[in-house]
Amino acid sequence: MNVLMNVRELIKAHGDIEREVYLDFENSGPVLPEVIEAMLPYLRERGYGNPTITHKPGWEAYEAIMEASEEIAGYIKASSFEELHFTHSDTEANNIALLGGFSANRKLGRRVVISKIEPLSILFPAQMMRKNGVEVVEVPVNNEGFVLENELLKAVDDETVIVSIGLVNHEIGTIQPIKELVEVVKERNPCTLFHTDASDAYGRIPFDVRELGVDMATLCSYKIQGPRDIGALYVREGVKIDRILEGPLGTESLWPGLENVPGIVGFQMASRLAFENLHEKARRLKGFRDMLITEILEKIPETILNGPRGDRRAPDNVNISFLRCEGEALTIELSLRGVYVSSGSACTRRLLQPSHVLLAIGRKYEEAHGSVLMKLSSKHGFEDIQYVLKVLPQAVGRLRSISPF
Repeated sequence: MNVLMNVRELIKAHGDIEREVYLDFENSGPVLPEVIEAMLPYLRERGYGNPTITHKPGWEAYEAIMEASEEIAGYIKASSFEELHFTHSDTEANNIALLGGFSANRKLGRRVVISKIEPLSILFPAQMMRKNGVEVVEVPVNNEGFVLENELLKAVDDETVIVSIGLVNHEIGTIQPIKELVEVVKERNPCTLFHTDASDAYGRIPFDVRELGVDMATLCSYKIQGPRDIGALYVREGVKIDRILEGPLGTESLWPGLENVPGIVGFQMASRLAFENLHEKARRLKGFRDMLITEILEKIPETILNGPRGDRRAPDNVNISFLRCEGEALTIELSLRGVYVSSGSACTRRLLQPSHVLLAIGRKYEEAHGSVLMKLSSKHGFEDIQYVLKVLPQAVGRLRSISPF
């Protein structure tokens, strides 16, 4: 009860905020109105049936799933909609890729290779596999978060079953040269499967799974302001993969249970909106991103940019460490001013541990603890960016003024 009371007091403390700017799209966000409108009929008057049952509501549900599969598969240039498998989330998709991919191909060897900056939905299943006797190799990255190709080459051997490296890093926005990394892996061992978590690339940068050469790719709905509890896993035709959950199968071979038809329809609409004028949206986001980075580094002393600059960085990503500031305190301070960000990785912040991504690129503990992650959306305008640049120095200045350091 005390915790709830404290939360209510914190909410009440916000009072009259001049402006609200939401920059925590890494972790969640509002579902777009158009997405909600697309979902509503499938929650009320149509498509509420089981898509495996032969009656009108079932046929409507089945049609909705097939149409969404075709459209979303088209955005990533998959060969067929049958290569797209809906899942309950991007976390589940990553688990299926790693655990299910290894299970189906375990005769090939006992090694799995990942990078040191993969999301926890890759790191944690990899750790579980290690406990069960699988050899897991974590490849280091440079100070901008790029995988070291020579280390990757050394890590892949004749026993390597799967390599998993994200297309865009979820914390520092590094865009990996996945096509080149796939070529390095396949040249060393053509039988090795290559998976990429493309959750932070989908809807922000264009990519072609066939051109990249990947065997599996994870997609996410909520990161493009679609509904939660829905994701997808691209699995190239011919790749063997096992289910990690068991139950009654419907239209999805990797997702037992009743399909989330409203969620799938919402994912489809969010994708349509994200890919509409994608190049223009990316250009606009890059402008806002660079404005934030440049102004913050110039106007606030003792700040460090985490990740690369320019076209090697995702257009929506800003991650900066503020020395002599604690990241969690800064998120609260900004929240009281109507700017909503996250500190490091939201997956670890409740544990008060520094981000493993920032430590992997060489940041010290105090630098990682003082990091703030901001992710932009196409709904942001110039006034939003100006407001952030107005209140951020105020928040940092107040915290530093009371810091014992």
